[in-house]
Amino acid sequence: MTSNSPGMPTRRQVLGTAGVAACGVALAGCGVGVPPEPVVPPGIKGKVIAKTSDVPVGGGTVIMDWKIILTQPSEGVFKAFTANCPHKGCLVGRFSEKAVECPCHGSTFALDTGACLGGPAGAPLKEFPLRLDGDGIVLV
Repeated sequence: MTSNSPGMPTRRQVLGTAGVAACGVALAGCGVGVPPEPVVPPGIKGKVIAKTSDVPVGGGTVIMDWKIILTQPSEGVFKAFTANCPHKGCLVGRFSEKAVECPCHGSTFALDTGACLGGPAGAPLKEFPLRLDGDGIVLV
């Protein structure tokens, strides 16, 4: 066994520092899987994507071509969200009383805000801005 010179770190200190650095690098990679803010798919911005009559009150509909859900949480109030569950990316689209469900792992989201009501997802559905043009729903 050799003794360290004064001021020199011990083997244990060096290994501990290396472990902390490795954990920091591993955690820095956690943000990589965070989905970006939703972008209105090219070609549909400013265009009617559905009719208001296509979206039931207290429910919603999925527009598969663009992976968007449209909801009508109350009469005349319309919302648009990404249809990808923030948990693992499955397509949501089963509608129940005031919620939309992910069929893969059971996460539920509020029809009016996209907020996660029950996990395993820990984040909300991302909302797209929209406007009504007569009886048409337009993403802006």
